[in-house]
Amino acid sequence: MPITRELIQKMPKCELHCHLDGSMRVETILDLAERQGVRLPSHDPAELRSLLVQDEAASLVQYLKAFDVTLSVLQDYESLRRAAFELIEDSAKENIVYIEVRYSPLLHQRKGLKLTEIVEAVLQGLREGERKYATKWGLIICGMRSTHPRYTIQMAELCIAYKHLGVVAFDLAGAEGGNPAADHEEAFRLILNNNVNVTIHAGEAYGPPSIAQALHMCGAHRLGHAVRLKEDGDLLNYCCDHRIPLEICLTSNVQTGAVSEISEHPLRFYYDFGLRVCLNSDNTLMSGVTVTDELYKAHKNLGFTLPEIKDLIVYGIKSAFLPHRPKVELLRRVLDELKHVHDTPQPNQEVTGYAVADIPTESLTDSRESADASAQ
Repeated sequence: MPITRELIQKMPKCELHCHLDGSMRVETILDLAERQGVRLPSHDPAELRSLLVQDEAASLVQYLKAFDVTLSVLQDYESLRRAAFELIEDSAKENIVYIEVRYSPLLHQRKGLKLTEIVEAVLQGLREGERKYATKWGLIICGMRSTHPRYTIQMAELCIAYKHLGVVAFDLAGAEGGNPAADHEEAFRLILNNNVNVTIHAGEAYGPPSIAQALHMCGAHRLGHAVRLKEDGDLLNYCCDHRIPLEICLTSNVQTGAVSEISEHPLRFYYDFGLRVCLNSDNTLMSGVTVTDELYKAHKNLGFTLPEIKDLIVYGIKSAFLPHRPKVELLRRVLDELKHVHDTPQPNQEVTGYAVADIPTESLTDSRESADASAQ
């Protein structure tokens, strides 16, 4: 039995880098547009999808233009609640056991919604999704690189206010070139002084200095993309030694021009070197992929074996912004499920996509760190 997409889909997984406004269903966009009287570039589902999936974006700035469409219908409470609920529903279908959803409330104020309402609408949708499908989640609030730093401080204050109500981290997103993270240092100082987790988009459309700013001036605990980390060996070793997780998004990195093709992506090198890496969709709509697709592409294009795919999944769980005890519980659950997944049928075992195998627990944890179920 070869490693198939279907086998990977049945495995428990997590998603740490997923934008709410980039992961909607096309059918939902069309329905919301009709209800709200919003004009779209096309009202044909297939054509609209082809316009939104950014296979030929060529740059991050061009890639981000597609968000104008989804944002146009995400300006009221119900649309935000629905988008969040459906994202949990879609995640559950591919056996994602934990997802961190990110978005910027700044971008959803066109119809006069209060910032608190914008957060509470998404939290309600996520809670409803978890009650129905049991997929756990955390919400990440984003500041935007291109806005005045005072707005980033505003987002930081909002993040702190909802810290114990479902918000798990603060992010800085948007066009990287010409918008250094250092401009928003005050907001991150506020975030860190309030013991909030930090993840920052860095090293995607700009080089290692952007990553260094994210780490040393803004206190990032995780990095979004970090494709260009390989250009600075000293910084790469720092990330490896300090176990800074890298949220890798293979497909979107090709679409934005960060890498020329998946076979040239540094994920293989990062993994082999010992960096903590995990795979994510970035945007299920704009990139046209799921986490399952990304793991399968890692196998097909970068030669990841089944044990290595399991490592990527485990690294993701270990990197989640969960409190320690719930993280340990989730990690043990995932490890237990992964022990029973193998790509080779075993004697006297019925082949159903899963096959029982005696895989040592050690092979399913980060052997560079520990061989137990520690979530550190």
